[in-house]
Amino acid sequence: MGKYVEDAKQLLKLVGGKQNIAAVSHCMTRMRFVLVDTAKADINGIEALKVVKGSFTQSGQFQVIIGNTVADFYNDFVRTAGIEGVSKEAVKQAAKQNQNVLQRIITALAEIFAPLIPAIITGGLILGFRNCIDSIYFFENGTKTLCDISQFWSGIDSFLWLIGEAIFHMLPVGICWSVTKKMGTTQMLGIVLGLTLVSGQLLNAYTVANTAVADIPKWNFGFIEVNMIGYQAQVIPAILAAFTLVYIEKFFRKITPQVISMIVVPFCSIVLAVMASHFILGPVGWKIGSIISSVVYSGITGSFKIVFGAIFGLVYAPLVITGLHHMSNAIDLQLIADYEGTMLWPMIALSNIAQGSAVMGMIVLQRRNSEAQEVNIPAGISCYLGVTEPAIFGVNLKNGFPFVCGMIGSAIAAIVSVATGTTANAIGVGGIPGILSIHTESMLNFFICTIIAIVIPFVLTIIVGKKKLTEVEKNGISKEVVDRNTEKVEANQKETEDISKNLKAFLLGKVIPLKEVNDGVFSEGMMGEGVAIIPENEILYSPADAEVVVLMDDSKHACGLRLANGMEILLHIGLDTVDMNGNGFQYFVTQGQMVKAGEALIKFNKEKIKAAGHRDVTICAITEAGNAKNIQFTTGIDVFDKETTIITFE
Repeated sequence: MGKYVEDAKQLLKLVGGKQNIAAVSHCMTRMRFVLVDTAKADINGIEALKVVKGSFTQSGQFQVIIGNTVADFYNDFVRTAGIEGVSKEAVKQAAKQNQNVLQRIITALAEIFAPLIPAIITGGLILGFRNCIDSIYFFENGTKTLCDISQFWSGIDSFLWLIGEAIFHMLPVGICWSVTKKMGTTQMLGIVLGLTLVSGQLLNAYTVANTAVADIPKWNFGFIEVNMIGYQAQVIPAILAAFTLVYIEKFFRKITPQVISMIVVPFCSIVLAVMASHFILGPVGWKIGSIISSVVYSGITGSFKIVFGAIFGLVYAPLVITGLHHMSNAIDLQLIADYEGTMLWPMIALSNIAQGSAVMGMIVLQRRNSEAQEVNIPAGISCYLGVTEPAIFGVNLKNGFPFVCGMIGSAIAAIVSVATGTTANAIGVGGIPGILSIHTESMLNFFICTIIAIVIPFVLTIIVGKKKLTEVEKNGISKEVVDRNTEKVEANQKETEDISKNLKAFLLGKVIPLKEVNDGVFSEGMMGEGVAIIPENEILYSPADAEVVVLMDDSKHACGLRLANGMEILLHIGLDTVDMNGNGFQYFVTQGQMVKAGEALIKFNKEKIKAAGHRDVTICAITEAGNAKNIQFTTGIDVFDKETTIITFE
């Protein structure tokens, strides 16, 4: 009989029994459940179990923290429950059953765009800056831009477009790559498919609206002609094309004999996917765009323009997601030609501002969450300068409610804009600088609309966010954790005498308290007290003479040690790096091996951790104190020598 059989029986009962478990797995410290009905789990009873150190729900998974002995507990649990465990990836897939259709769609979009966010943010800042220097007529009585009067800034503007074009015009390449990566098919084929959507052989998507039908180049197959149109910056055609490639490739993998699969699968997959993309999916996308353009033109010039303003202000941000918002440029240009101005562009600029203001609300709500602010702040800045993609994909759509709050503020501002006849004499300058493209007589009206687009989304986001966001999402760690860890730090500042034991630095780098790790498990002390190091090197050292008692053979990202005095410590490289399945990690030790202080335990690759979207901050948690007393931690220092003492005890 296993050591944890009785505890396993109790946990099985408290999670709702075998029939309530859809899937179960474990990582270095936690049991990961997907429950059929999460309401059946008795959380208070579970956390009262002696073997349990805490629990929480994340991404559809109910996670129970056990500690270093989770592998043994897991084995006893699955035997007791009479169920089979599955891989962590299978648990993630099963967790989707706890999400509704909308949540699944948003999750899929978030997973597709998450790897693209750094590039989108960079592109947003670049395009926003270019808007300021090449589109604002601020000099020589409002007739020239900074680029017009300065060759230096004109050169900077031209050079920066090299990056901006690569990010936004070539966005379908990144989308196709990300979809194939997410779905586990050949990523290079995804890249090739994306390149065929933005090829220089095709008519650029930005010029299609202003090109006569007869002048559009075509592929002539004798019995049929197909327009040679590019899909620069288009999202829906790229997503449809990528998923088509994924399922075609999976189909051919299934039916093709292994001996010829290397030839048949990629060839058939890419050819058929490109044909589908250009023959069917692309034209459908453009048809949708044409319908939207006709509705916009009729609405902006018709009797129900105020109603149209409300609708357009509400839906413009979702149109940005699809990439169809580019079709509005043709309508704007036609309105300027016919009426010497356009009432459409001011609403677009106001939508930019409204989404930016929703981000500003998130900045205030998450002011103590430094990790979230790394995305929030640059996204908000670029949005106010007229580029909304970083804000929409990086912040608002990911959280849901800020996106809706921005749409509401945009709709109200658009109603006022249309009602007052606010008109622009040019397009191209979005966001707050958009006021410089407005007719002089409409500037006051636009200013009022700008205030509306700033205040309403900001206030709505704050109000809704206070109810929607958890303490961890707001602060990175909860107030209770901050208070508890502050008390621990203050207690550990008391000077002691006769300190005879210590733990050395396990990495080179900056030593920080666990509360600054901003992880829901380690920061709250659920695994025990300890410290963390932001590493400068890539070798994890043993901090003391000890026995290796726990290793993770599949992920290789952590190690458990036991000292002679009974103290047990967990060394955990990075946050959520269990998802990397050992890619970038190498053990130097085996379970049961005795090691000396300073001996190498694990080699890891910081770049691979970063590329996987994880932080490399490394934790040392004392999971069992043993006979150690008066444990104290030294933090806030930079370690240059692995002989440096960072934990002392008696």
